[in-house]
Amino acid sequence: MKGAPPEQKTSSAAPPLRLVVVLVVVVWISLLYYQFPMLAGGGGAPLVTVGRSDSADDPCRGRYIYVHDLPPRFNADILRDCRKTKDHWPDMCGFVGNAGLGRPLADPLDRVFTGENGWYGTHQFALDAIFHNRMKQYGCLTNKSSLADAVFVPFYAGFDFVRYHWGYDNATKDAASVDLTQWLMRRPEWKRAGGRDHFLVAGRTGWDFRRSTNIDPNWGTDLLVMPGGREMSVLVLESSLVHEREYSVPYPTYFHPRSDAEVRRWQDRVRGLERRWLMAFVGAPRPDNPKNIRERIMAQCESTDACAQLGCALGTSQCHSPYKIMRLFQTATFCLQPPGDSYTRRSVFDSMVAGCIPVFFHRMSAYLQYKWYLPEDHAKYSVFITEEDVRTGNLSIEAALREIPPERVERIREEVIRLIPTVLYADPRSKLETVRDAFDIAVEGIIGKVAGDRRGGAAAVDPIDTTSATDNHNLSPWQGLGSRRRK
Repeated sequence: MKGAPPEQKTSSAAPPLRLVVVLVVVVWISLLYYQFPMLAGGGGAPLVTVGRSDSADDPCRGRYIYVHDLPPRFNADILRDCRKTKDHWPDMCGFVGNAGLGRPLADPLDRVFTGENGWYGTHQFALDAIFHNRMKQYGCLTNKSSLADAVFVPFYAGFDFVRYHWGYDNATKDAASVDLTQWLMRRPEWKRAGGRDHFLVAGRTGWDFRRSTNIDPNWGTDLLVMPGGREMSVLVLESSLVHEREYSVPYPTYFHPRSDAEVRRWQDRVRGLERRWLMAFVGAPRPDNPKNIRERIMAQCESTDACAQLGCALGTSQCHSPYKIMRLFQTATFCLQPPGDSYTRRSVFDSMVAGCIPVFFHRMSAYLQYKWYLPEDHAKYSVFITEEDVRTGNLSIEAALREIPPERVERIREEVIRLIPTVLYADPRSKLETVRDAFDIAVEGIIGKVAGDRRGGAAAVDPIDTTSATDNHNLSPWQGLGSRRRK
């Protein structure tokens, strides 16, 4: 026979057709898998895409982040060195568990402040780990750096600072930072924008990473000064304000909600609390610094039955008890927030979470910081009293606060309560649905800065008037504020 029967020809043509169909099905399943990874069974896993869509319908358009897969010596191994701090600061090992939140609280009184309710003994300098773990749950991650709107570097700079701060030479302090920057600058991801689309979290003040520009030449590392560090944007707890690419974010508080409902329940609770004290203060004096007004504030507080305070002198533990701190803030209308070792304080955010109105004495404590988080109209959420009025004794803090009309006090407190979600970090192991927390705002802000930098360079940086920030125009916190890191 010269030709195959018709049925044999049909049979020989069928397999290629089936193969085409199978390939089409595989392609569509793959697209669905990468666009909707929750369908793949990873209910708690972050969304990871192999690309991005330029479609206006893409919910991640303009929000994609690529995360560097750093060697563990830059993060996990640093946490394993947590006991290196015990000679000069408390052992940090108890603060690095639970995704950086620390040990869950177990309220001995009314069971309000418990791990079950989202409360942890969180260290004020634990943001490196908290932010990294939140980033793992971010919904718009991509594994293609060329398609990312920003690149995250999960280096634990704040924990690295603590490891070698005391008793080590500057070369040892900088070793991990030098290693990191050299590693980054060899990567193809760096070459796309020279590192200007990269960002990291350094969970301390900006000055802690600018040793060569500090008054104290032995304080901190030089991460943000060295090549490879100065090109990146950095999220810090307090910005120096005189350097580009530094953006301040809130200190971690003790509260880390796991759902929108937990946030709303807490807001309702603090809204309905009876506040027996007009004002409150939590902190230690600064006897080694004659310019610091803390002792005068404490003296005014002690002289009236309208004020309550927790003493935090060396050797006492009241300032390290989340229960005592939060209970006091919940029972006060105004919380006094003078500068301490630096201009900003974790206490500001603890008090706001408690629904207490912050009273500031220096513009650097909040007004020139946290611009992504706090209203531009500072009178909406706070009260300002000048340091000079307190230092000279020309003003009674109690009298000044009593002059504020009750209806205005209520408006300010309601604004503080409204701001609570924006100044806290949700539990990294869960996900809020509609509530935006401090992490969400930081990511949105940094992506906006990177986009602005791509469009016009300097136009991406917020202009900030630093000339009136301090009396002597020197923004280093070690000028007259002391160098010991206490509450």
